[in-house]
Amino acid sequence: MTAAAPIARVTPAVYVVPTDTPESDGTLEWDSTTLVVVEVDAADRRGLGYTYANAAAAAFISSVLAAPVIGLDALDTNRAWTAMTQALRNNGRSGIASAAVSALDTALWDLKGRLLGTAVSDLLGAARKKKIHESVK
Repeated sequence: MTAAAPIARVTPAVYVVPTDTPESDGTLEWDSTTLVVVEVDAADRRGLGYTYANAAAAAFISSVLAAPVIGLDALDTNRAWTAMTQALRNNGRSGIASAAVSALDTALWDLKGRLLGTAVSDLLGAARKKKIHESVK
C-alpha cells in the first residue's frame, strides 16, 4: 500500500526559555522552562507539536520515535501512534518517553489537519458545540 502523504521528516528542537524571576510550585524552584518542539513534514505541509520536558525528549524523538513513522501515511495517525509505542517498548512508557510521544503525536495530528484543511478539534470532536463565550450570558 502506498502512503497518500508519506511522512518525510521529523525534526525536534529544544528551546530553553528563561523566566523573569525564579518560579516555584512549593516543591521545586526553577529559573527557566524547557520546551521541546517537533515539526513533521509530508506532502509540502508541516505539523507542529510540543511538550514541556527535558531536552532528552528531543533526543528520544530523534533516536527512537522518528524512524518508525518516516514513510508512514501522515493521514494514518493511529498507525503512527502504534509504531511509536511499539518502538519505545524497552524504554518504558512514562516520563521522557511519554512526553516525546505526546509531542510527536500532536505534530502528526496538526499535520493531518493541515493536509485535510480542517481544524484538529474537528478531526477529534469538540467537547463543546458552542464557544465558551457564546454560552455565558
